[in-house]
Amino acid sequence: MRAMTPPRPRHLLRLAALVAAMAALALLVLDGARQAGLARLDADLQNRLTLTRHAVTAQIERYRYLPALIGQDARILSLLDRPGDDRSAANAYLKATRALSGVDQIYVLDPQGRALAASNAGEPGSFVGQDYAFRPYFRQALTRGAARYYAVGVTTGIPGYFLASRIGSAEAPLGVAVAKVDMGGLQATWASADQSVALADAAGVVFLAGQPDWLFRPLDPLDDATARQLDGEQRYAGQAVPTAAPLRAALTGLRLAEVPLQPDGWPILAAEPLAPVERQAQLLALLAGLSGLLVSALAVGWRQRRQLIRVRLNQNAELERRVAERTEALAHEIDQRRRAQDELREAHESLVHAAKLAVLGRMSTTIVHEVSQPLSALDSTLAAAELHLGAGREARAVASLAAARALLMRMQKMVRNLKSFGARQRADPPEAVDMARVLTAGAEVLAPRLRDLGQRLALTLPPGLPAVSGQAVRLEQVVINLILNAAEAAAGAGARAPVRVALEPAPGGLRLTILDRGAGIDPALQDRIQEPFFTTRVTGEGLGLGLSITRGILDQIGATLAFHPRPGGGTVTVVDLPLYHDAAHPAAAPRLDDRLAG
Repeated sequence: MRAMTPPRPRHLLRLAALVAAMAALALLVLDGARQAGLARLDADLQNRLTLTRHAVTAQIERYRYLPALIGQDARILSLLDRPGDDRSAANAYLKATRALSGVDQIYVLDPQGRALAASNAGEPGSFVGQDYAFRPYFRQALTRGAARYYAVGVTTGIPGYFLASRIGSAEAPLGVAVAKVDMGGLQATWASADQSVALADAAGVVFLAGQPDWLFRPLDPLDDATARQLDGEQRYAGQAVPTAAPLRAALTGLRLAEVPLQPDGWPILAAEPLAPVERQAQLLALLAGLSGLLVSALAVGWRQRRQLIRVRLNQNAELERRVAERTEALAHEIDQRRRAQDELREAHESLVHAAKLAVLGRMSTTIVHEVSQPLSALDSTLAAAELHLGAGREARAVASLAAARALLMRMQKMVRNLKSFGARQRADPPEAVDMARVLTAGAEVLAPRLRDLGQRLALTLPPGLPAVSGQAVRLEQVVINLILNAAEAAAGAGARAPVRVALEPAPGGLRLTILDRGAGIDPALQDRIQEPFFTTRVTGEGLGLGLSITRGILDQIGATLAFHPRPGGGTVTVVDLPLYHDAAHPAAAPRLDDRLAG
């Protein structure tokens, strides 16, 4: 009997190939995830370095102007010119400058490097009398005009950033002004946030760090010449910098990045641990391997699922067909809605056009109403001029003609303002208006009409009232309409008491009050008296536009209009007017002639 060949070796071969493929996939994912993690880490480090560089630069630049400013002060120049004189004025100036600027210390050196004055004069550890000629910033400031240097203070033992500026010219230097900036606050901020950032000098020695064990360590081993230079400058006095372990070699397991700090070129360093990146890469590689195995397992049942896939494809085709039908229906609906919107827009434009025609009609009627009173005054003035000419009183005739021309100009302005009132967008901007002058002008226009009505006008205009916001001609229209209504109401009731007009200060503005002894306003008509074309007069005596126009003018400038019954009969008309916001001086209030008021 022939033995059958078992299929086992072929299955083992397929299994081995599958395992090898999954291992290769895991290695590829591991490498890709590691590179992506390092790229993100480098980006984070660069962002941190940028922020750190800006913070360091801002801390230094905040005081960069101080040495040059100090070198221009007369007290400092006098001290350098006569070192043997009293130094109290210079020391007091440096103390005050230190207090105002917030810098750590300020001091002034003579051309030999000895401190003549300091902001800590008279205090323990004062710089006065100390010799700083060995400091590089002193020598560089004398030769170059300015210098920057970081070191541990030889007098105080406190590290600081030194900004120096030469006083005087390069050929005849008078001395050097120095400002010491305390960088400890910046370092404390880094330490409180546990940030692995540091700043090193040109020799590669870390002098600012968020990690305390990084301080005063060289990034790389120092050569003998650099070590001797640091020792000669006493840059880090009291610190064993040459024997400290190099920092760069000790930062194992960390990703290190650095950028230069301009203009010194000092390196700013930032570091982040690599362990989180490695752990994430390994986790992603493991997930990739497991995912590959899962995909392989799913592939085994692929043939059994082909029929199900075919059914789903058919279902998808049916769904796409329905979606296409619905899309077509939606497109039709959108087209119908667009047509409806076009029709609505056309209807709206028609309404706007109709409203414009209505406004034009209202304006023409308004002009007739508002010009009628000045025309009456113009007729009287021209008649007076004719009488004066006939009587040979040429001077009075000329005055009457001038008054007539003024009335014509006022009517022209009135017409222009009525047009702008009809088209609100063209109204003139508010201006400072002297209401006393407006009331005086309105009374002049109304004087002939008041005499015809047998009425008198009593004005109360306190001096020194501030200006209100509005347009003078429009407010004159308001005054004329309201006073004329009050006078006609009083005349109709047979009242002999004068129409009283008062102007007085009110919260946020001025209050105009008009009191008459007319028949008053029927409470049933209170809400309608300000409607256009509403009037209680006999047909032909008025168009019912006066109060509507008045209300429109007052609304535009933010004023209010109200009517109240007066005890004993009559009406109290109250207008509250806002002050002109730029009115810095009170407006002059001219007095009204007794003959005009009567």
